[in-house]
Amino acid sequence: MITLTRRGRAHQDALAVVAGAASAAAAEVEAPTAVTPDLGAAAFFDVDNTMIAGASIYHFARGMAARKYFSSRDLLGFAFQQVKFRMSGVEDAANMVTARQAALAFVAGREVDEIVGHAEDIYDEVMAKRIWSGTRALAQMHLDAGQRVWLVTATPVELANIIAHRLGLTGALGTVSEIVDGKYTGRLVGEPLHGPAKAEAVLSLARREGLDLSRCTAYSDSVNDVPMLSTVGTGVAINPDSALRREARERGWQVRDYRTARKAAKVGAPAVAAAGVIAGGVAGTLAVRRKIA
Repeated sequence: MITLTRRGRAHQDALAVVAGAASAAAAEVEAPTAVTPDLGAAAFFDVDNTMIAGASIYHFARGMAARKYFSSRDLLGFAFQQVKFRMSGVEDAANMVTARQAALAFVAGREVDEIVGHAEDIYDEVMAKRIWSGTRALAQMHLDAGQRVWLVTATPVELANIIAHRLGLTGALGTVSEIVDGKYTGRLVGEPLHGPAKAEAVLSLARREGLDLSRCTAYSDSVNDVPMLSTVGTGVAINPDSALRREARERGWQVRDYRTARKAAKVGAPAVAAAGVIAGGVAGTLAVRRKIA
């Protein structure tokens, strides 16, 4: 765990509030479905290992590497950083800041439309087949009840929106990158949508949309999302890590695990990698540095 001074903690909390508000402001809201709408309730789903097997940003990075935007060595380095973070469970503030700044440098000056176009293709080619059918069915259950369903993720909001739209969901809350004249500046708005920032995003969206949080449900695989899970009336652990499984047991939260032994083994290494600020740092869409000849 990171040890912060009181001033450092206050600064981090302030960034989380800014990130949450920015994400809620950027969230797209589609028209109500044909069923009788229940506008007071909603569901919030984490993405990585909750809605999709593995890390969405890692799948995206692989797709961009295949398009020669950066090298295989870059991809391996990214995967190593992610695995090291997940295996150690230690968040080193200095290393995370360095990783985030390097990731954002990749995207600076790139056209948003260019990156979004690639992201749409990569979702269809790589990510669609990795959606957990059980989690997708839970999302559909809420939609069928007239409730709105949002994804809440540290992955870039542009990629998160593509996943949400492909699945027929209401929209997404994701990490917001600064955009000027249709291009990424290489800076974030606030901080990556991770941990407390996710809870702030849900709170901001609830205020904007008039949601009764006591009637809302949140789903996640990671103990990092306890702030979001405890913000709503019902928290559900999906494919949980060991820490979240313990937390769910103590709090009486339902646990659903859609992994087979084979799938769990696959998800256990680089693919689980997007939790935390490193993935959020990639939120500027890591995979956009062109390969140097």
